[in-house]
Amino acid sequence: MKKKKDKISTRNLLAILTVICVTVIALSVTNVISVTPLRKAASVVIVPFQKGINSIGTWVTQQVASFGDVQELSEKVETLEEKVSLLEEENARLSLEQEELEMLRELYQTDSDYQNYDKVAATVISKDPGNWYSTFIIDKGSDDGIKANMNVLGCGGLVGIVTEVGKNWASVRSIMDDSSNVSAMTTTNFDTCIVSGDLTLSDEGLLSFEQMDTDNIVLAGERIVTSNISDKYLSGILIGTIAEIDDDSNNLTKTGTIIPAVDFRKIQTVLVILQLKEQPEM
Repeated sequence: MKKKKDKISTRNLLAILTVICVTVIALSVTNVISVTPLRKAASVVIVPFQKGINSIGTWVTQQVASFGDVQELSEKVETLEEKVSLLEEENARLSLEQEELEMLRELYQTDSDYQNYDKVAATVISKDPGNWYSTFIIDKGSDDGIKANMNVLGCGGLVGIVTEVGKNWASVRSIMDDSSNVSAMTTTNFDTCIVSGDLTLSDEGLLSFEQMDTDNIVLAGERIVTSNISDKYLSGILIGTIAEIDDDSNNLTKTGTIIPAVDFRKIQTVLVILQLKEQPEM
């Protein structure tokens, strides 16, 4: 019953409002009543409402425009990120090529420094674990004229010696290996010494030398090369420069450390001298 009364009341209210509106319109047309108060009343109610609607409309329009700008900006950022990524890849590739070019230039210079020897270039294809190239395998062998005990050069000077040879490969022991011993000498006074690999110095990238018998003044920076009394190494090949030098307890000989001419952390290509050290006839 309650629902029925509500329904009837709503209809009655709508009818009353309709009659009032029609009456007001008729009276305003016939100038019986003035519409000015009604307009003022309408302006008080409708104008703020209309301003609110306009403000909402403007805000919505701005938000839609902002969303479009954000979407456009996001697409631009994504495009720029792709370009940056491509540029970084290109920069890395160019840096690698530059490094390889510098290495080849140094190797070419080394080849020129020892132009009296016939040589064959070879690429390192494997090495023992660790940061330093103590022993490694190259991609050239007996088919290329390589034999055991041939000297191996890198960028700057002596790398090591061939220890084992296959048809298309060879094993090289570098002078950084702790089993390596090279008879060497200074370039100024030809004072001889023995250069060795040293496990305690390998992390620093240094070699050790001992048994330097000399009365001469030898300073840091002195160049050390292979000596002519070496049984396997050709003479005059640069090993490195003296980093530190000390007098032994006997005050007759000197020991110290050497900075290698070759960077043994990164050896990619080497030159194998196709000549063995000639042994004097007894």
